[in-house]
Amino acid sequence: MAIYQEFYGLREAPFNVTSDPGFLFFSRHHQEAYSHIQYGIKERKGFLQLTGEIGSGKTTLCRALLDTLDEKTKTAFILNPNLTALQLLKAIVTDFGIVTRARTRMELIETLNQFLIEQLEKGYNVLVIIDEAQNLSAAVLEQIRMLSNLETPKDKLIQIALVGQPELRQKLEDPSLSQLRQRIGVRYHILPLDQDEVGPYIEHRLHIAGSNGQIRFKPKSVELIGRYAKGIPRLINMVCDKSLLAGYVYETFEMTPQIVQRCIQELELPVPV
Repeated sequence: MAIYQEFYGLREAPFNVTSDPGFLFFSRHHQEAYSHIQYGIKERKGFLQLTGEIGSGKTTLCRALLDTLDEKTKTAFILNPNLTALQLLKAIVTDFGIVTRARTRMELIETLNQFLIEQLEKGYNVLVIIDEAQNLSAAVLEQIRMLSNLETPKDKLIQIALVGQPELRQKLEDPSLSQLRQRIGVRYHILPLDQDEVGPYIEHRLHIAGSNGQIRFKPKSVELIGRYAKGIPRLINMVCDKSLLAGYVYETFEMTPQIVQRCIQELELPVPV
């Protein structure tokens, strides 16, 4: 519990930097990203690619997507990409809840293939989301490509969403990964919030946390936050959280430009000229 919650009458801290889907704010770009990924899953496009800068809300968006998929979509969410090809296969099989004695790569692929066929026969879809995919080695990416061979003449048996920082796009440009790159059916890059979305974003998170409207970020304060954070949600959260703490110390519900400026300087974010 944040030290200032009781003072402001909040149920929870509004500007945590954790990936809580309950706080997801659908900016124009986040809505487009969400629609693209939903389309890719529904239409069984096979490989999906979602990229964005650090703190742009990729993981939060994925968690929100998982919360809204129906029971006919089986999912696995891999958060740690620092795995070998064999470890990744084991992680996917485990996350799907498949109980098996398979240990080798071929045994695991056969087990997974059987699971996928069973799901297709039930009319189910299967999705694997791999977060921080820019950290995957070329060998693991090649193993992921081979999973796309698990298909029928008409249907992709598994949809794989590669989620990562812009470096993922650069990595996939490597000639050795051309076969994987050519199989990506949906691509989307999440851009930062537009300046006119920063204020609504802040108000949205305050409302979700239980604010009754008393907490006010002055228009000039919102402008400052947008400029310093460059529209990146995580940086906006850091400045706003620090500002609420300062407001608690000064016993005020009004976040003035002076408070915000001081908090930005304390966070050691770059100061624009």
